[in-house]
Amino acid sequence: MSINSTQAMEAFTLQTQKRILVTGGAGFLGSFLCDRMLAEGHEVICVDNFYSSTKQNISHLLANPRFELIRHDVTFPLYLEVDEIYNMACPASPIHYQHDPVQTTKTSVHGAINMLGLAKRTGAKILQASTSEVYGDPIVHPQVESYWGNVNPIGSRSCYDEGKRCAETLFFDYHRQHNVNTKVVRIFNTYGPRMHPNDGRVVSNFIVQSLLNKPITLYGDGTQTRSFCFVDDLVEAIIRTMNSDDDFIGPVNIGNPTEFTMIELANLVKEKTASSSELVYKPLPENDPAQRKPDISLAKEKLGWEPKVPLEQGIDKTISYFREALSHQLEAVAAPGDSVCSVC
Repeated sequence: MSINSTQAMEAFTLQTQKRILVTGGAGFLGSFLCDRMLAEGHEVICVDNFYSSTKQNISHLLANPRFELIRHDVTFPLYLEVDEIYNMACPASPIHYQHDPVQTTKTSVHGAINMLGLAKRTGAKILQASTSEVYGDPIVHPQVESYWGNVNPIGSRSCYDEGKRCAETLFFDYHRQHNVNTKVVRIFNTYGPRMHPNDGRVVSNFIVQSLLNKPITLYGDGTQTRSFCFVDDLVEAIIRTMNSDDDFIGPVNIGNPTEFTMIELANLVKEKTASSSELVYKPLPENDPAQRKPDISLAKEKLGWEPKVPLEQGIDKTISYFREALSHQLEAVAAPGDSVCSVC
């Protein structure tokens, strides 16, 4: 390549390269988003307070000169110069978000206010990672974006459900009042590598319990349903939403419309892990939704997106990740001559 060609390429890169902020960037979803943004040639600032995330998720990025890690809580203002903001910060599993419900609400509400303020000041485009939990225990099935939900405002899950609903309100009000370029995605159940083994979510629970040959815990009668989207598919949809036309704000459902009962998922995981685990049943938690399935017609129309990874393929990849992550515990379980296993 000639010198002029090299200079032209460098100039093009500088023009197209963005400075992107990912809050919650060391979390399960945020870390994959950081991967994608760096792979596309952008600069990435990862902000995380490591409440429910881990440095292991982004350790492979620390040597990248276009990657910067800041330990920070989004409930406090942040002063940076950025082009785009992906607001992913908030614990998403009941075990984590119910541990400190006041802080969970603050993260959703104060975090949204602070990130929207940053977007307003810098002129950055900003995307809010909302959730299917805004629909509560739905009486409309499958869930469409126009459905307002059936949410208990004072229950044990409300800190997350209502915090995300308020964040959506703030995003639309900042757009209407201050003309901030906002996007909102409603994320349905997502799974894949880098999930926390103790986050209490059903996929990680079932896989960990199966690998360790512990009883698989089902709540209620196990006939409640969820729709599971592999992380790679979800990240693609988030990026397409950010890059969509400015007149498309959302909210837009992002998830896999293929529905499974908890019993079906448990049996699939047992089969994939060749586990001897038994199914055990416990009382259903308060306000646990009976059904959850996205209508993704809007995502198909506006983003040209639908998930590609079937559950069986995604589960295989997720099991491989957990098998490696739990290797020491699995060795202890399999150790010959042990009459008692401390991790079983």
